[in-house]
Amino acid sequence: MAHAPPLEPADKGREARRVTLVGAGFDGLLGLLKVMVGTLVGSAALVADGIHSFSDLGTDAFVLAATHFGHQAPDRNHPYGHGRIETLATLWLGSVLLFVAGGIAWASVMRLLTGEPIPTPGLWAILLALVALAIKEWLYHYTLRTARRIGSKLLEANAWHSRSDALSTVVVLVGLVGAQFGHGWLDAVAAVLVALLVGKIGGRLLWESSQELIDTALPESEQAAMRQEGQGVPGVRGIHDLRTRTVGGNVLLDLHIVVPPRISVSEAHEIGNEVSRRLRQAFPDLHDVTFHIDPEDDQDMLAHSHQPGLPLRREVEARLAEAWGDEPCWQSRLALDLHYLDNRIDISLYIDASSAEGTLEPLATRLRQRVAHLTWLGRLRLWVGPGETARR
Repeated sequence: MAHAPPLEPADKGREARRVTLVGAGFDGLLGLLKVMVGTLVGSAALVADGIHSFSDLGTDAFVLAATHFGHQAPDRNHPYGHGRIETLATLWLGSVLLFVAGGIAWASVMRLLTGEPIPTPGLWAILLALVALAIKEWLYHYTLRTARRIGSKLLEANAWHSRSDALSTVVVLVGLVGAQFGHGWLDAVAAVLVALLVGKIGGRLLWESSQELIDTALPESEQAAMRQEGQGVPGVRGIHDLRTRTVGGNVLLDLHIVVPPRISVSEAHEIGNEVSRRLRQAFPDLHDVTFHIDPEDDQDMLAHSHQPGLPLRREVEARLAEAWGDEPCWQSRLALDLHYLDNRIDISLYIDASSAEGTLEPLATRLRQRVAHLTWLGRLRLWVGPGETARR
């Protein structure tokens, strides 16, 4: 059985916009009808549910804006992308929902306390609630299917918002039926329950967006899975300082990768690239992976930028030239490799066979004695000619 080819990012964006616009159209129409009918028949619960539908309309607008602006490519002024636009919009929407919920609850409680008579809503109001319930449930399934097909967490959250509106309509329906049979207080109680649902959504949006703004890490289980995936790459001796955060639904990952200490820079970098590739394949939400290559595990050490620095190549060569300047092996050297390990500098000196002066032991001993005053010097290795090695 043939599978449909994966959607391109542009196609995913169009799918998200299409399903969101369909939802927005229904949310706007239902919200308007609920408020109008609720006002005419005197049902506070139906008016409250209409405002809840308008809140879904605001969420739809938020999703559209986030899809358009939040997923734009990084630019000169926003090198890390525009994901925080989505976060700020969520904060705004959550605040509005809490404000609306408080207003609905206050008005309904006052209505209960004052004993204001609540008229029967009539069959049209009940019928409107039933139609709204069916439409919101359909919107939930329609949006959720699209969200899972294109892999959009934001769209999936919007689908669950539609489901919450459907649940609140069920509560309103109970209140309307109760009021129709002379239990008018049920309408006000239903309005309070709807306000609580709206407030819960607003509080959740505020909490999640605030956690993102303070760069809260992913759960420990996900971090452990990422660490295990990275450690499975050949050449990786360990992973530490793994840090995660979320920006606009995208996960950013920083980590240190420990590799064998004497491999080349290019090999170490390619090991890091392979770790990044495997992590992206295993965790599709990963938007950016930044890795740091370590030749040794420095997890519990003070940050290198806070430690006294070791001399770099130019200074090392100058100090060695002062000590070995008259040595034929230094004058005709083939190469000099430096390895910064254990707060020392290990030196590998490649020399021409003609300057080796026979056996290497006396030469190595003499070279070591002449640089004994260099406190940063670690291991000294001599390499003679291609294919022949001697070390000390």
